[in-house]
Amino acid sequence: MTSNPTTDTISIPLPELEGHVAAGFEPVAEAFLANWADQDEIGAGFAVRLDGELVVDIHAGWADRKKTRLWQADTLVPVYSTGKAVAALVIARLVDRGLLDYDAPVADFWPEFAASGKSSVTVAQALSHQAGLSGLSEEMDAADWFNAKLIEAKLARQTPLWELGTGSGYHPVTFGFIVDVLARRTDGRSIGAILREDICGPGGIDFHIGLPESEHGRVAEHAMPRQLPDLGPTTPVRQLAFLKPWSSPGRRGATEWRMHEFPAANGHSTARALARLMSVYADGGRLENKRFISSETLEALTRERVCGPDKVLPFDLSWGAGVMRNTHGGFYGPEPAAVGHSGWGGSCAMADPVRGLSAAYVMNRQKHHLAGDPRPLRLIEALYGCL
Repeated sequence: MTSNPTTDTISIPLPELEGHVAAGFEPVAEAFLANWADQDEIGAGFAVRLDGELVVDIHAGWADRKKTRLWQADTLVPVYSTGKAVAALVIARLVDRGLLDYDAPVADFWPEFAASGKSSVTVAQALSHQAGLSGLSEEMDAADWFNAKLIEAKLARQTPLWELGTGSGYHPVTFGFIVDVLARRTDGRSIGAILREDICGPGGIDFHIGLPESEHGRVAEHAMPRQLPDLGPTTPVRQLAFLKPWSSPGRRGATEWRMHEFPAANGHSTARALARLMSVYADGGRLENKRFISSETLEALTRERVCGPDKVLPFDLSWGAGVMRNTHGGFYGPEPAAVGHSGWGGSCAMADPVRGLSAAYVMNRQKHHLAGDPRPLRLIEALYGCL
């Protein structure tokens, strides 16, 4: 489908829309293009699956800031923390296989983790951002994140940053190291390897944690946010999570960052691939009519593990075991049973099990919103208006 619609409220030239829109979902395409009119979009993709059918799969714009390279159907883009919802699915598979137990202590699988008062932290608590490890308290170089064994040792010996059992505090990067250790200590492979070998590779799903250099040519170039996010009052916990020079991986360049596996922070994907993976949450644990995880494991993954004011993000949140529940804030549509995750800059993926719906938005114009970016909110609102 190629079109260039205009309305009374959209008077500037819009990019050509490419892809597929099923009958009845045309307002979604109009909302998508509206992001170029009033949100300064550069390039983006949006995909929706409903009852196992791909009803929207659209993209438009450019893959670079200078607008010389068109966004293609297979353009990849980093989705940052949106990939946490995918990492949570990998852990759920390990639970389903009996290798992990959400209610067992992390230290049962990673004995060193018991140090400094963390022996009682369960797998579910760690995945719901309750382990008190939202950032690393020991000063270090940003390049140290590329040394997984070093980071694991730091996490294992670190004292929790708050009293355990007193709520969640979002773990922006450390979440990925915790889940990766759990995967390697039980399955023997990393989160990225399990995705490549068992899920995305065999299924032809274009989602990657650890992107081969051969694929870097189709990665979109990001435009950084023009302002900092509103984190609320500065606290030591928020500083360690986001504001220290070592709070996130750096100093190694984009090529090394893309190739390295950071399950919490550097998944690369198309919108179509993300919506496909998120359909597991929407379709009772099935992926295209094949059992991915049992309904019991899905319930354990998505049920509430903690709720209330988060100590890092400035929101009241409800967390499952690695996925955000829609009961607080409504970032993922009007259905309270929906789940999802958002990523730095604006990416978003969600699933509604009541309607059998999953959707994903990816883009390269980063904005300052930590969650609830107006661009995916507009798309999700238009989507529900079509149902």
